[in-house]
Amino acid sequence: MKNFKGLIIVLCLSVVFFSCSSTNRLTMSAVEPARISIPSEIVKIGIINRSLPSDANQNIDKIDKILSLEGINLDKEGAESAVLGLFDELSQNDRFESIRMIDSIWVQRKGLGVFPAALKWEDVQQICEEFHVDVLFSLEFYDTDTEVDYEMAMVPVPNQLGIDVSLPGHKVTLNTLIKNGWRVYDPKDKRLLDEFVSNDRIVSVGQGINPVKAIEAVIGRKESVMQVSSNLGNFYGLDVRPLRKRISRNYFVRGTNNFKMAQRRAQTDDWEGAADLWEKELDNKKEKVAGRAHYNMAIINEINGDLERAVEWASKSYSDYRNKDGLRYVNILRNRMAEERLLNQQLSR
Repeated sequence: MKNFKGLIIVLCLSVVFFSCSSTNRLTMSAVEPARISIPSEIVKIGIINRSLPSDANQNIDKIDKILSLEGINLDKEGAESAVLGLFDELSQNDRFESIRMIDSIWVQRKGLGVFPAALKWEDVQQICEEFHVDVLFSLEFYDTDTEVDYEMAMVPVPNQLGIDVSLPGHKVTLNTLIKNGWRVYDPKDKRLLDEFVSNDRIVSVGQGINPVKAIEAVIGRKESVMQVSSNLGNFYGLDVRPLRKRISRNYFVRGTNNFKMAQRRAQTDDWEGAADLWEKELDNKKEKVAGRAHYNMAIINEINGDLERAVEWASKSYSDYRNKDGLRYVNILRNRMAEERLLNQQLSR
């Protein structure tokens, strides 16, 4: 009973605290620049796969396949799935005129599953001119490593009645790590637009009353590796797209009756009506109230897309009325303005 009373007290305090909060939260839509910034004049994309083992490392690669229980051609086919996933995603991007898969070129040969040295710019230039593309997306390396965990365990086996019974058996767990790395080469400016490494993991489990049954963990693993690899390429292609996101802001709802009424208007999505009430408090004799009104005017300007004007209001909220939230908001707005400048550069054609 004592604990129950304590819970009631905590809940009551939480309700009181929430109801007395001086701010409410709103969310709005914004567009985030693409992680990989592709210059607007680039419209023809070439894709190469450098992940094939070089001749000098073929023997080491074969040994690695045996030790890690890799299937025949697993790395080769997984890499092909990754570049195909990239091709599919870039092909759906309207800003590019053409996407070209480039095969059978000598620069594709590399070493083991680690990031190789970047291509020489004369080679990049030669490839781009020969295949009439502006930049190269390159799968620099791709490798799978598998760890095996074997144990004796009680496993469920159906009897003649179809009811599972536990019997001594074998359990095999295959933990497959997919490692891959990408680069984007811009021959015009001789710079790397991106370098990226990612890892993903697939766990396959098999069990049975004999080792042969247990090793069925391998069955279906290859299909999983192909699907994950395709997704990795697809996700990398998404990195050239601006992304829509939701951002949150706090605005003041306490100070005068106008703030309370403005809160109700905002809750009905009448933000301009709320702004009319905030504007009435800009010259309030109380510094705190006037500072909050200026801060909220920054909010309405951001909602309306006028970030420069929003910065002016937030700056005045801090500088003239010592509202510390105003200074934090200024920095948030300036970061968003920088993102919008980058986004406009990416979208301009």
